[in-house]
Amino acid sequence: MKTFIVNIILLSFLIPESQVGTAAGNFLGIGVGSRAVSMGGAYSSIHKDPSVIYWNPGAISRFESDKFLISNVSWLVDTQLYFSTFIKKINDQSLGLYWTYLDYGKEEVTTLDNQIGTGLYWDASDIVFGAMYSMNLTERFSFGGGVKYIGQNIYNESSSSLAIDLGLLYTSQNNDFNIGMSISNIGFDMSLSGKDLQQSIDIDPNNSGNNETIIANLNTDSFPLPIFYRMGFSVDKSISNRVNLLSSIDAVIPSDDVEHLNLGFELTYFERVFLRCGYAQLGKSDSEQGLTFGFGSKIYLFGLDFTLNYAYQEFGVLGYVPHIDFEFNF
Repeated sequence: MKTFIVNIILLSFLIPESQVGTAAGNFLGIGVGSRAVSMGGAYSSIHKDPSVIYWNPGAISRFESDKFLISNVSWLVDTQLYFSTFIKKINDQSLGLYWTYLDYGKEEVTTLDNQIGTGLYWDASDIVFGAMYSMNLTERFSFGGGVKYIGQNIYNESSSSLAIDLGLLYTSQNNDFNIGMSISNIGFDMSLSGKDLQQSIDIDPNNSGNNETIIANLNTDSFPLPIFYRMGFSVDKSISNRVNLLSSIDAVIPSDDVEHLNLGFELTYFERVFLRCGYAQLGKSDSEQGLTFGFGSKIYLFGLDFTLNYAYQEFGVLGYVPHIDFEFNF
């Protein structure tokens, strides 16, 4: 099994080729969950918090109780990313719902005649609504997947699509290691449409007797969704009675970018305090991403069991991105 995993990882790096700009819905590649992000995105084989619904929907059936998570991210260039998910545990099965919303903000419209502003504003946003189902087929093997709605909006134009995610999780007989695999965003191509693409044209400008105000729709190109193949391997070892070390690695093969590795580590003290670090997109030479780290604490307050998580994500010349979320256990 270990030889097979190594061969797959090496194969994915033999012919690295970037196809950046060839897909729609690029926001689908933004990792969510402070815990996952602080571990470099190496999370497809881990089921520690409900954000795994994004990384591997086949893992959500491993939870022992209902879970809810809400997250806020001050994303790049003054944009805001919001993520929330709820996992309902039903015997050996789980149903998960989630949404992600990326708000680009708004800006005043300018023209050649009104370069200081027209008093009108344009905005843009991206959104995903997903429903995932997972079940434990055996004590060691679980499988899941679901469907999601994807929408993008910029000013008066919009585009939407449907896609499915699939994932599985395997745990070794002695709980020595986990193997996770997932594929995300298998769906329909997206193209923009809206009232700004409706233009009045004169199909025969040399003839003064025809209708000079025929309404025509300008066509935009269709682009596929970015598909992500992930395969992860993780080991959770006890260092002492109080301290555990979780190590993980993910091989990621995106349809619109270069194949790469994500590495992550989590040190746990008494199952109450967590220190994490990782490295994202290892093997991608032109990546602005890299070092990640974070921390978390499990808190019992007023009868509530929740966990506070924070992550720091480095983005080179673009600065850093802070992630914060709250996880509630019921």
